Amino acid sequence: MANNLHKKDTEFFRNVFKGKRALVTGHTGFKGSWLAIWLKESGAEVLGYSLEPPSNPNNFDTTNLRNRMIHIHGDIRDFSGIEKVFIEFQPEFVFHLAAQPLVRRSYDEPRLTFETNMMGTVNILELARRSSSIRVLINVTSDKCYENKEWIWGYRENDPLGGYDPYSASKACSELITQAYIKSFFSKSESIGVASVRAGNVIGGGDWGSERLLPDCICALSKSEGILIRNPNSIRPWQFVLEPLYGYLLLATKLFERPKDYMGAWNFGPDNGSYIPVSEVVCKVISYWGSGDYRNVSIELNDKHETHLLTLNCDKAHSLLNWRGILDIDSTIKMTVEWYKTFYQSPNVDMYNLCMTQIKEYTHILYNPTAK
Repeated sequence: MANNLHKKDTEFFRNVFKGKRALVTGHTGFKGSWLAIWLKESGAEVLGYSLEPPSNPNNFDTTNLRNRMIHIHGDIRDFSGIEKVFIEFQPEFVFHLAAQPLVRRSYDEPRLTFETNMMGTVNILELARRSSSIRVLINVTSDKCYENKEWIWGYRENDPLGGYDPYSASKACSELITQAYIKSFFSKSESIGVASVRAGNVIGGGDWGSERLLPDCICALSKSEGILIRNPNSIRPWQFVLEPLYGYLLLATKLFERPKDYMGAWNFGPDNGSYIPVSEVVCKVISYWGSGDYRNVSIELNDKHETHLLTLNCDKAHSLLNWRGILDIDSTIKMTVEWYKTFYQSPNVDMYNLCMTQIKEYTHILYNPTAK
């Protein structure tokens, strides 16, 4: 393919993924589909295990990933189903993203949320424990796994876990399960590295998930409708989708080479300049789109508890991985809006190639920081 990553780009990961078998659970979701694309273009043989995409449209179908990788339809709660994949595919890298990802839905379906986010994690870790092929397992959770005290300081990896709502609690439980498996089974291993990763509010092209700020904005703007926002003053750690994914892939290379030194929990959040209120994000989206307006409906929809302030401390990743967010908030929102504008206004564009173009733009900035 003409748009493949240049050889220099793959050297970010020292060709660790080239020729390797990588399993991505939740690959039909927003982050999972972007991760599958990046792994594929880094030379990995990628298999995805997931339910069908959570929305229509979605990045998985928009980029035609179904025909570009091995796609297995399955529920992460189905132990025998995912076990069959482990036996037949013999993955060397596992990135676990399959989850029920919505706070508000977790109030309506708490049992589904706990079953998916807890037992799904147990299933993956248990199969990894039995596997002879796996070298790296990364469990993707959420910044909401922390016991949120609404303070101004960023949470560190060793801060208490918790969760007011079922979603947040389920992600805290997923973290505790991962820690238990590391301490009980993986900590003495010389051949497998296991870690959990926590990111902030990830945005980017290809996300049409329900009750997410950017998809809600784009859906309204694409129909020339006003944007409705629930919590205009809530401050979130906004980051472009490639920022944490680069951290996950970088961590995976370290775990592959020196598993004992990099096991455990890792934060991959944006720098302080990307912590801005919802209302400011919406105004920037409207500006880059070129038109639109919004209305505050917080009083009408204020029926479920949602956090107002949650930030991450990423000193560990800065110091030990030399990772940090490189895109400011304006670049983050601009790249996101440009993806959607292309989708809605240029229907003949190959969106897989557009994803690859943005990956190449991002890696170019990594090599050339002054290019931002």
